[in-house]
Amino acid sequence: MRFRCTVCNWVYDEGKEGKNFADLPASYACPVCGALKTAFVPEEKVEAEVSTTVADKIVEQLAAVGVERIYGIPGESNLPLVEAIRKNEKVEFILTRHEATAAFMASAHGKLTGELGVCLSIAGPGTTNLITGLIDAATDGAPVLALTGQVPQLYLGSEYLQEIDQIELFRPFTVFSETIAKASQAIMLTSMAVKKAYSKMGVAHLSLPTDVLTEGLEEGIWKPGEHVFKPESVPRDEDLRKAAKLIDASSRPVILGGWGIRNAGKEVLRFAEKISAPIVTTSRAKGAVPETRENVLGVIGAIGMPNAARALVDSDLLIVLGSGFRQRNLLPKIPVIQVDVDGVKLGRSFPVKVGLVGDARMTVMELMRRVSKKKRDEEFFRRIAEIKKAHFREVEKDSKNMDSPISPGFVVQAIKRHVKKKALICVDVGDHTYWFYKKYVCDGEETLLSANMASMAFALPAALSAQYIYPKRQVVCVTGDGGFAMVMADFTTAVYNELPIKVVVFNDGKLKNITKEQATHNYPEYGVKFINPDFAAYAESCGGLGIKVKSPEKLDDALKEAFASGKPAIVDVHVSPEKMAPATVRVPKE
Repeated sequence: MRFRCTVCNWVYDEGKEGKNFADLPASYACPVCGALKTAFVPEEKVEAEVSTTVADKIVEQLAAVGVERIYGIPGESNLPLVEAIRKNEKVEFILTRHEATAAFMASAHGKLTGELGVCLSIAGPGTTNLITGLIDAATDGAPVLALTGQVPQLYLGSEYLQEIDQIELFRPFTVFSETIAKASQAIMLTSMAVKKAYSKMGVAHLSLPTDVLTEGLEEGIWKPGEHVFKPESVPRDEDLRKAAKLIDASSRPVILGGWGIRNAGKEVLRFAEKISAPIVTTSRAKGAVPETRENVLGVIGAIGMPNAARALVDSDLLIVLGSGFRQRNLLPKIPVIQVDVDGVKLGRSFPVKVGLVGDARMTVMELMRRVSKKKRDEEFFRRIAEIKKAHFREVEKDSKNMDSPISPGFVVQAIKRHVKKKALICVDVGDHTYWFYKKYVCDGEETLLSANMASMAFALPAALSAQYIYPKRQVVCVTGDGGFAMVMADFTTAVYNELPIKVVVFNDGKLKNITKEQATHNYPEYGVKFINPDFAAYAESCGGLGIKVKSPEKLDDALKEAFASGKPAIVDVHVSPEKMAPATVRVPKE
């Protein structure tokens, strides 16, 4: 038999030690922590005839629904699950340096693919470290499953080491949060967690006591085709007719595309052409439609372009596709048609004439069949052309700005010059975010960010996840020194797993966006400066490529070298700590 010390978890194995535990003297003490013999408890043995455990079945069930990777950190409370992953040829365990990275990676996976992203932690601090990344997934509507190891059921409620109430902790932001308390629950609850994550497009959570994970279970898994169904909804025919009638009656409609159009760019462009409508997008949808097209004006909102907001002033109908757009101060008082899969978001921030509950792509296809081809208002499009010309003049000015210290706008345009057309660009939160979303012109590139939570430190984990999903695609992480430093240890994850991501760090030695916010509220600059390590030297020490750039003349060569390298790379760009991008808070006057 085997007896485990309940203080340090060292195991006395009678077979190895050559003596029965009962024959040891009362004075026997644990050789690791010194606990007395009374601190030891017998370990339950899995029956010899049982070939699979609860942990095995959980992993097998996840593999059946298409899960290929689980991100996280191992520890005693989840080791049976990690062992089950090791034995399963269809699922790979990806070790991260911090659980926040694992959760962000799962969130990015859900956002990019619409498929389940999965992360794993131990009990206690491992569990709490997942929260920020999971809330990012919850607020951005990404299907994610969090698997948290838990102390053995025997000790629940006893204030055992690393014990916390995981269910209550996760319940406020999850669509499903349950404990697998018995072996007989494992298949059903795992499948329910997957179903909930998909049906609600949010975070599901399973708390997994270690002793339950090791219990034997021979039950067959559920076939996904018989149990797991992803929602794809189309609005009611009556509502579609109302929307089509309103569109046909308009002269100058404008389309505002949100995250819901990320896989519907071609359909939205055809729809816009038929109804002669310009397109603006939210930050999440940047890149969903090429911003080089004459009728695409770019991002609207706080990190968007004043010129894009200008187009709304002249319109007589706004069609919001796949967005719960919050910034009502940017919307003129015109009729609104709003489409979203979540009916709660319809009319949440502004009144709508027609609300369509449904998938944006499918709704656009339905509207296409119902609306008439519209002759475009030439004066309206003349103004739009002027707006685009003004914007491109700003972009060109940034591309030629050779100021030193380096202008953030120059860095953005330098990235544009060297990035591949089909690249995926993961953008972190900071002052550089404003520069990027206002001035970068997407023409085939796609973007990804932490939208509703606006969390720093998202971009690096997102880039790691993206490179796994798209191994042959160029993946670029655009980040500030503040956000990057929060998770920079996981650059080693890129090196270890040979993920050739490219990280461009806007290094200004301060939280510049917070400085801007302090000025807005008439506060003095305080508590925002820090000392940075040598990010380029750090990259080299990890086994990647690192290049430091302090003058604009050297930036193009540095980016060219980094982007051509087969290694993970960091380009450490020292930018002006004073030059800041303004926010778009109201429609500019003519």
